[in-house]
Amino acid sequence: MSKLIPQALLNDIPDLYATEGEINPLCCVKLFTPDSNWSWYIMELSKNDSNTCYGYVVGLENELGYFSLSELEEIRGSLNLPVEVDSSFNPTPLSDIKAL
Repeated sequence: MSKLIPQALLNDIPDLYATEGEINPLCCVKLFTPDSNWSWYIMELSKNDSNTCYGYVVGLENELGYFSLSELEEIRGSLNLPVEVDSSFNPTPLSDIKAL
């Protein structure tokens, strides 16, 4: 179970590979570091381990890829603040996120 994301939100994220054929999948959850410029937009989550995610990462470069919630729980920004969920984020198509 993730310390970052409430179970209700985890249940709403599609399983890994569920959106593989979609041209413009939804980014369901946004995680970010409040004291740096990194964000993780989760599009899929492994229902087997509730840890492995696939999504869009905005950081030094912007890219699609896999990341784990357990790794994100360990990350601290420059002011030692942890990664947190953006509670004001609504599910948004990937193309809209990339356009930001």
